[in-house]
Amino acid sequence: MDTILWICQIFLAALFFYSGVMKSTQSEQKLVAIGQTGVENLPLGLIRFIGISEILGAAGLIIPWISKVGVLLTPLAAFCLGMIMVMAAVVHFRRNEKKAVLLNLFILLLCLFVGIERLTGF
Repeated sequence: MDTILWICQIFLAALFFYSGVMKSTQSEQKLVAIGQTGVENLPLGLIRFIGISEILGAAGLIIPWISKVGVLLTPLAAFCLGMIMVMAAVVHFRRNEKKAVLLNLFILLLCLFVGIERLTGF
């Protein structure tokens, strides 16, 4: 089970790190052009905040668990990233982007899986 959790954590960390870097450095127009349509019409400050939150969440998925320092931060990061996915799913639902909603829900389920298993596993 530990191997499966690590695969999920690494996948989620890479996904959120990439998304966070893009939201922290790119313009709204560039983000929409590469498929991150959920940021359209959001204030730039909010986009940057989401990006930084995703980068910190990605670090929180890996660093505390591997270093054995503050291991509660790993499930907390997973749950917080899951909350971002809930909000993203709502935005995409309102925009009638069904595939994006399904992707958000899949990522949410992975976040919940990692959060619950890491919370109960130490």
